[in-house]
Amino acid sequence: MVKVYRFTGLRPERAYAAQIASVPYDVVTADEAAEIIRENPLSFLRVSRTDALLPDIPADDEQIYVQARENFQEMQDQGVMQRDDAPSMYLYRVKQGGSLYLGLVACLDVDDYIDDVIKKHEHTRYDKERDRTRHIDATNANTGLVVVLYPDEGDIFGYIESILPEGEPDAVVKTEQGNVHELFRITDRVRLTHIEELFTRVPASYIADGHHRAKSAVTIAEERRKAGTYQPEDGRFMAILFAHKRVKIHGYSRLVTDLGTYTPDSFLAALKERFDVRPYGEIDDTVFMVPPLREAANLHVVHMYLGETWYELSTPVENPEDVIGSLDVSHLQKTVLEGMLGITDPRGDARLQYLGGARPLADLEEKVNTGEFAVAFSMQPVDVETVMAIADDGKVMPPKSTWFEPKLLSGLVIHTLGEGKKQ
Repeated sequence: MVKVYRFTGLRPERAYAAQIASVPYDVVTADEAAEIIRENPLSFLRVSRTDALLPDIPADDEQIYVQARENFQEMQDQGVMQRDDAPSMYLYRVKQGGSLYLGLVACLDVDDYIDDVIKKHEHTRYDKERDRTRHIDATNANTGLVVVLYPDEGDIFGYIESILPEGEPDAVVKTEQGNVHELFRITDRVRLTHIEELFTRVPASYIADGHHRAKSAVTIAEERRKAGTYQPEDGRFMAILFAHKRVKIHGYSRLVTDLGTYTPDSFLAALKERFDVRPYGEIDDTVFMVPPLREAANLHVVHMYLGETWYELSTPVENPEDVIGSLDVSHLQKTVLEGMLGITDPRGDARLQYLGGARPLADLEEKVNTGEFAVAFSMQPVDVETVMAIADDGKVMPPKSTWFEPKLLSGLVIHTLGEGKKQ
């Protein structure tokens, strides 16, 4: 049974919503965040990426988190963010290209996470988890959404869609890409109670995006229980719930800083001993996935950018029954990243970085062409049923195996924790 909770949200005053709403903290670099803040001083990145404002100190310095707390409080003191007058849930709609997404913003239970009612398909990266734990503790809030999927056998989505208010949204944000994000507050107690009841019929939910935010929220709850300062809101974290068939998945790109003992030529030669390697030729680098030259069942397919050339690497899947080993990301990690380049810890090795799969291929090309990275790998997407089956089996995918859409904005609604007083 999945427990969902209403909460008293902290939200931008309507006139400031478009200025405050920002991209998630983890899809921009510190330099990119700093530029956004320079152009728009009200951006919520002032809270979620405070390191961008303090470039001369280490990114994990305590001052970063103190500044995040101060900036967050300042937005409340200035009145640009205000607290709702009663516990609510929120409908979040995204119009993106020809697609329309609708999710429910509510709080989930940290004990459901601990008890595996909320299922995970990835391990978190240590540095990212520590960062978000400290950020939640400093701001005393869940400032970003955890994206969660639910199997919709009873048409929960149909009910949620039916109660979408017909009037003006409580917040509207249009992005530079032409996407429209809308937030609607739901306050009717009968409807809220019915939503809560509907989810009691759902046996489990699945984290799609935000593993670090969820795990960090659980860590904070556990720490406050031990400290004797725990209050009910500490045991809940903010999430947006989507019906599992109403999201999209992209691959998640890998970037490696160096080739170890290899030169580009010797690296390519070594790859040819392990894969069928085919130069790709011209590609459309405005899209976010390289169309495969070979499409066949039980075949690993990975695309690599090296020396200003795209290649397709393919090889048969050794054991199709091995649900984890048969993933392209698993084979790449085992055969290339670990086997050839010595990257044994994909969660912590600084040589390995990740780029979200909805970024255009031109972004990967630029990072390699400038010399920032030596090689890039673009991955094909995994279907949502595979992700859920892996979580049901209690298994985990390699880090950053999936990039889910829609991507939600930060700052449109915030869940604050307890006051932290000793019981």
